[in-house]
Amino acid sequence: MNAIEIRNLSKNFGQKQALNGLNMTVPQGAIYGFIGENGSGKSTTEKIICGLILPSGGEVKLYGRDYRDADVRAKIGVLIEQPGCFPNYSVWNNMMLQAANLGIENAKEEVRKVLKVVHMEGSASNKYKNCSLGMKQRIGIAFALLGNPALLILDEPINGLDADGMRIMREVLTDVTKNYNCTVVISSHILGELEKIATHYGIVRGGKMIAEMTAEELNANCRTYVALKAKDMAAAKAALERKYSRVETDENEYVRIYDGVKAEDVVNYLYRNGVVVTEIKTDKIGLEEYYIDLMKEGR
Repeated sequence: MNAIEIRNLSKNFGQKQALNGLNMTVPQGAIYGFIGENGSGKSTTEKIICGLILPSGGEVKLYGRDYRDADVRAKIGVLIEQPGCFPNYSVWNNMMLQAANLGIENAKEEVRKVLKVVHMEGSASNKYKNCSLGMKQRIGIAFALLGNPALLILDEPINGLDADGMRIMREVLTDVTKNYNCTVVISSHILGELEKIATHYGIVRGGKMIAEMTAEELNANCRTYVALKAKDMAAAKAALERKYSRVETDENEYVRIYDGVKAEDVVNYLYRNGVVVTEIKTDKIGLEEYYIDLMKEGR
């Protein structure tokens, strides 16, 4: 069974069409990376799933049932923007208030459990206002985990975090899917981090889903390339452009050849043209470059 099935979803804000026939499928147990430019419809879609705004048309099902069904709505945990915490209250007291709002039995036990999941059990006595950005994001996820939800909707939870904060967040999200049977939908602009944890991807542009794929399908779709440096880079690129159809210089000043060639063939070709190669490697593009290519295709 799929956790989320969306068909022909539309949403208008006055004369502006935010969603235009969007389709989306999130398998149960997935970490679904939801990707798109600002204004592409990601947050609007997430807010509709969570019941925060109403669609203009289309169908949304959660676990095979209409998303407005009260029983299925109780399965959703949400972090959109920031958790609503009292800044002068401790993490523990904020969590207990949220547990009371949700009518959770055995609140102390439940709060202890979710704080441990998000690696915040040692910071329960900290005032919320004194917590770092990464800690506040994990508190938000702890809020969303109260009540044992089956589905987590997270809007940009890793943006603005430092390297250690991102590492901890990756561990948290992987843990909740593996050990707590959660499905996670996570939007982010930090595609390199998303690529480390996502099992599925959905890419939106202009209010439409333009691609959905598994991590394995993404890996198969990402082109390999040969990257090199030479004593005379200008001569190397000029020679390569005479033979190969796609030759580019990347941000690290390597010349890339995308024609599915072998490194030794490139070296031999350049040697015959009087160019000495000083460094060469074979690699594959990642999620970020794949995404950028998709965006270019639509322009």
